[in-house]
Amino acid sequence: MPLAVCCVSHSPLLELPGPGPGLRAEVGTALDRARDFVRDFDPELVVLFAPDHYNGFFYKLMPPFCVGTAATAVGDYGTHAGPLRVPADHALRLAEALLDAGIDIATSAEMSVDHGTVQPLQRLFGDATARPVIPIFVNCVATPLGPLRRVRALGTAVGRHLATLGKRVLVIGSGGLSHDPPVPQRATAPEPVLERIVHGRPMTTEQRAARQTAVIAAAREFAAGDSPLKPLNPEWDRTFLDLVDTGRLAAVDDWDNGEITRVAGNSAHEIRTWVAAFAALAAQGSYRTEARYYRPAPELIAGFAVRTARPADEATDDRRR
Repeated sequence: MPLAVCCVSHSPLLELPGPGPGLRAEVGTALDRARDFVRDFDPELVVLFAPDHYNGFFYKLMPPFCVGTAATAVGDYGTHAGPLRVPADHALRLAEALLDAGIDIATSAEMSVDHGTVQPLQRLFGDATARPVIPIFVNCVATPLGPLRRVRALGTAVGRHLATLGKRVLVIGSGGLSHDPPVPQRATAPEPVLERIVHGRPMTTEQRAARQTAVIAAAREFAAGDSPLKPLNPEWDRTFLDLVDTGRLAAVDDWDNGEITRVAGNSAHEIRTWVAAFAALAAQGSYRTEARYYRPAPELIAGFAVRTARPADEATDDRRR
């Protein structure tokens, strides 16, 4: 059965006070078009590549990739809290297939996921538990990061396995593009924060509320041009999106991680989720992107993009930008 892909940026600020009504409506329209695409495809299974923001994975043990055979959402930034519908048997078979393909994949029987995983599910399905989903964690934040070619290899191996299932499978990539939000870095984090991101100390309700307030304030300062955060880089975003739209994924194989950070921000490495998702689709042949949206959105501290795609012989054209 053919696959379909939907890649979306995520932002905790979509669920919080912050974006003005114009931007909120514009992004909402783009996400509604993606939701229509997903509804028409009617997937029987979802495979979701997503990062984590030190809510489920920590420096005490940080795999580059991990398949969840069960997952629970932590409920940060107003997103769903509680278990997801993870088909453990399918997830285990996928992990075994990846190992057979030479991908060093970890597994988790108790994966904790955050808004990076849950927000796309809620936006595309209305309910994070609407469809069975296999979450695949891709490290996009904690250094050191592996080469992008290994991410593309991961996606290719996932796509080849999914083609054998006889199911309609939607592959989601969640994250990107250029952005440098206030996510702690190991080299600069103060001791209490370092303790949390290394050892995974759970955040209290008060700490989560304080972080939420800090993120809202950071977004306001960034949108006003009064912020130490790295500016968005629309030119870099559009270069990456052009590679995605034209199927030239191999071009990212030798992109330097340090250069990505320098020109597009510490969290721009979330493009890894897009690379993996589109590589899964490309494993079945040429594809065509349909819904296309991009906007540099300082109010969201993100270059915000949406893409949907399916095999070229099935695609229709919906190229609004």
